[in-house]
Amino acid sequence: MADEIINRVANSKLVTLDLEDFYPEGKRVLFDIKDWLFEGFVLREKDFRTQVSEHNWAQYQGNYVALTCSSDAIIPGWAYMLLSLNLESYAKKTIVGDLEVLETSIYQDIINDLDVSECVGKPVIIKGCSKKPVPQNAYIMLANKVKIVAKSIMYGEACSSVPLFKKKS
Repeated sequence: MADEIINRVANSKLVTLDLEDFYPEGKRVLFDIKDWLFEGFVLREKDFRTQVSEHNWAQYQGNYVALTCSSDAIIPGWAYMLLSLNLESYAKKTIVGDLEVLETSIYQDIINDLDVSECVGKPVIIKGCSKKPVPQNAYIMLANKVKIVAKSIMYGEACSSVPLFKKKS
């Protein structure tokens, strides 16, 4: 009496969203301007502009860049703007902050553009435990976007999900 094994998950209306599937390729670079400052703390405009003009910006082709300063220096806004304008032709994205802020910003763009029409009126599982550096904020952003259209939201895997939201009938 061999019963056929039926994959009920595959046959259900359940939609699984895995943020790892949307992870964009491209090197992530933390660009620290501390070394371009006088004694690591003072931004001298003329020296800074010289560093900018002599820097090889092409090395950031296709990269995602986070601009930061690891010293306690006070960096004027125009300095980051100048750097980003030089990176604009090469980098896929440039932000001010650390690598986690960069990943969050990348995922914000992805989630904003994400078509969630397949989730309308259906139970949705947002898959967790990715091998790629998906920021926690991305899960929050995705859950908030999907909540508008989904019947319910769970987190994890189909075999062991945690219920998070259920639309009231």
